[in-house]
Amino acid sequence: MYIRINNFKDIKNIILVSKIVHKILNYISFYIKPGISTGEIDNICYNKIVNYYKAYPASLGYMNYPKSICTSINDVVCHGIPRYNEFLKNGDIINIDISICKNNYYSDASKMYLVGNVNSESINLCRVTKNSIFKSLKYIKPGNKINLIGSSIQNYVEKFGYSVVREYCGHGIGKKLHEDPIILHYKNNYEFTFKKYMIFTIEPMINIGSHRTKVMNDGWTVKTIDKSLSAQYEYTILVTENGYKILK
Repeated sequence: MYIRINNFKDIKNIILVSKIVHKILNYISFYIKPGISTGEIDNICYNKIVNYYKAYPASLGYMNYPKSICTSINDVVCHGIPRYNEFLKNGDIINIDISICKNNYYSDASKMYLVGNVNSESINLCRVTKNSIFKSLKYIKPGNKINLIGSSIQNYVEKFGYSVVREYCGHGIGKKLHEDPIILHYKNNYEFTFKKYMIFTIEPMINIGSHRTKVMNDGWTVKTIDKSLSAQYEYTILVTENGYKILK
């Protein structure tokens, strides 16, 4: 395993692309309403990334993924493929995951959006999922074990009766979209410690029901095995001298 320690040039460029990712996540929020197709959402993001920010959607073509972003609705855990015949409905929750490359540097983030009038169960799932990340951040500083993140997230979400998806994880990021180390969001024995100037993602996928998932016939879309709701937030994180910084 090779853990890349970033220099100041690396960090500056990753911060730049991270700001673009979050600006687009904020920008697309104005379009999230009943009746819009996920294909149209993808097109809006593509045009903003390419034509306005002069960057490139890192998902597009990655391992033959066909679109610029991922759009995961309700029981879709991750990697939902945007489609022009898939329309948002009142009461849906949707995760939009955006990864961007600019100047040969990468950043990655996602967030949940509420479509129209959403019930309290869905709202609470999204709230707990986001909070689980912030609960784990206090463990990030040089010398601490990476597995403290997974223990913190699992302990927190299970208080609400939720489960943590096991098959997908956070990852190092910077000069590649996916680098070492992996960041597991559940209890594990991964002994590696945080190093100053590491950059990685935290992106727990939290289900109301079982943590088990299945991949659909398109080879990408991942759903909960029991059709229960799933939520995810993702942040790119820099390890600083004494703690962390969310890059956005």
